[in-house]
Amino acid sequence: MKNFKNQGFTLIELMIVVAIIAIIAAIAVPNLLSARLAANESNAIATLRNLASAQAQVHQMAAIDADTDGTGEYGFFGDLAGLYQLGQHAGAPANVTVLQPPVLGASFRNIDANGLVQKGGYIFQIWLPDAAGDGVNEDGAVGTVFAVDPDNCENAWCAYAWPNDFGNTGRRAFFVNQQGEIVSTAQTANAGAL
Repeated sequence: MKNFKNQGFTLIELMIVVAIIAIIAAIAVPNLLSARLAANESNAIATLRNLASAQAQVHQMAAIDADTDGTGEYGFFGDLAGLYQLGQHAGAPANVTVLQPPVLGASFRNIDANGLVQKGGYIFQIWLPDAAGDGVNEDGAVGTVFAVDPDNCENAWCAYAWPNDFGNTGRRAFFVNQQGEIVSTAQTANAGAL
């Protein structure tokens, strides 16, 4: 009969187990990271689709009508998420209330000073036209009257989404405007700034 008290794993057996675990990890980790990138990009696309739908809804029901001509205008994240008083575009009446119920979720109320919203590994930004037709971004300060043109805001808006950390949270940037078609940059294998 053998004595099993002093037996254990040999160094060779431990090295084989560690090698097997390393091989499995080498196969699984890149697939996991790739799946996370794909999920973040899909989430960014879905967010831009929701944004386009929300803009169309607010425009159609004329919830924002700063120039009171009966034609609805497009808005910023704060307008659509019920954070700002509607129609704080230049020349808007002062007695306008916030959008109830909001057409965007509460996560779009977290707007930084540059008008950026971070969500799902991506950064989002809306641009509205000023009187010259140039884009004006949201400034993120509640109560600010934005320098957008109400007449031009009846016709155009656009939004961008780009990875928070290129290569780790996404590899493509996205764009959408009043026409609702989402355009993306080509996926690239090498990391770098977009």
